[in-house]
Amino acid sequence: MNILKIQRLSHKYSSSWAIRDINLEIGQNGVVGLLGSNGAGKSTTMNILCGVLNQTEGSVYINGIDMRKEPELAKQQIGFLPQTPPLYTDLTINEYLTYSAELRRMEKDKIPAALEEAKERCGISHFGTRLIQNLSGGYRQRVGIAQAIIHKPKLVVMDEPTNGLDPNQLIEVRKLIKEIGTDHVVLLSSHILSEIHLLCKEVIMIEGGRIVFSDTMDAFNNYAHPHSLTIRLHNPPAEADLRAIQGVTRVEFLTDRQIRIDFDGDEEVSERIVAASFQHGWRLREISTEKGLLDDIFKQLSTSPIG
Repeated sequence: MNILKIQRLSHKYSSSWAIRDINLEIGQNGVVGLLGSNGAGKSTTMNILCGVLNQTEGSVYINGIDMRKEPELAKQQIGFLPQTPPLYTDLTINEYLTYSAELRRMEKDKIPAALEEAKERCGISHFGTRLIQNLSGGYRQRVGIAQAIIHKPKLVVMDEPTNGLDPNQLIEVRKLIKEIGTDHVVLLSSHILSEIHLLCKEVIMIEGGRIVFSDTMDAFNNYAHPHSLTIRLHNPPAEADLRAIQGVTRVEFLTDRQIRIDFDGDEEVSERIVAASFQHGWRLREISTEKGLLDDIFKQLSTSPIG
């Protein structure tokens, strides 16, 4: 059974469609990245998944439960961490997490054990009696994550969970998110492509209200084929000599000896460079292919829907 299944999902605000005919299935635990520019339909999709918004058309199933027909049961399968954690800062961590568990209609006798497990997993066990208002930003975020997982949902939705954190907090929260992905589906919305790259096994991209990409992280990285390489030569030639090599389209000297070469996609260009170096005594010291940057891939997918 799929943990998340979306069929022909569409939603209209007034006279315009925010999302149109979205289909998606996620069947295994792990962190799945959700990308999209402002106005792409990403927030609308997340709000429908979490039961905040009723769709105009289509169906959403959480662990086999129809969100529209059985919203309370479906929501028990979901944990949600919005961009600003929904914290009651005048409560202690224990009070707040107990309240969160009760909202999810957990059985009362199971709440104490779930509370301790969530606190331990999020690294806040020793702060249970502390007021949330006295916590740092990083620990508040941990409390936000704890409320999203205390009822052990199948699906955890996180919207920009590392926004506003300092570098140390960022590393810790990312590590926690990746660990949570081992036994939950985590749908992670982020505008930081490097974060998606670090955390996610799969990527979904919404643009113009439609899914324009849904595949593995490797496929996302490889979508833009390598188109440049860098070389380091002990005796570099003139720029014109490098441009004369078949397949080379552009030459840029980064330093006196390090050079970036753009090529037309011909995979044999690197072999020609090696051969020319040997023939002319350029003394090649290093050659490496540059992968397309995630930012470049994002721009390509935004303007050229595929599949």
